[in-house]
Amino acid sequence: MRVGFGYDVHKLAEGRKCIICGVDIPHDKGLLGHSDADVAVHALCDSLLGAAALGDIGRLFPDTDAEFEGIDSRILLRSVVERVREHGFDIENTDVTVAAQRPKLMPYIEKMRENMAADLGIDISRVNIKATTTERLGFEGRGEGISAYVVSLIRENG
Repeated sequence: MRVGFGYDVHKLAEGRKCIICGVDIPHDKGLLGHSDADVAVHALCDSLLGAAALGDIGRLFPDTDAEFEGIDSRILLRSVVERVREHGFDIENTDVTVAAQRPKLMPYIEKMRENMAADLGIDISRVNIKATTTERLGFEGRGEGISAYVVSLIRENG
């Protein structure tokens, strides 16, 4: 068994969509980044890559590469999952925490879980997603950005 941890943060900005775990969440601002800036998916990718000792998404999908500009982060996640499996690992479970004062994420959690379970190729019972505020502290609390923390467990197959 191997454990991986992922963390990511993106700034909130006017004129962008707020996509988290593949769900387009209505909000007056969206996440700024080279891709669709899905902060939770990016942290999930890093947790899986870390567990398998395969680097990080910045190395695999650099923000200097035009190929990844505006890309749906779920495409990146599916590529990471394929890479992890090619290296002889199965994904056991993942636990995602998204820190945001706004927007409120509770109404979207189940759809997020469905999306991540589908992309990971595991049962939804192995995917946990939670949202928290920072009690108005820090950049998340001031509504300047959103962060995500993820822990994933993988297992060598065979």
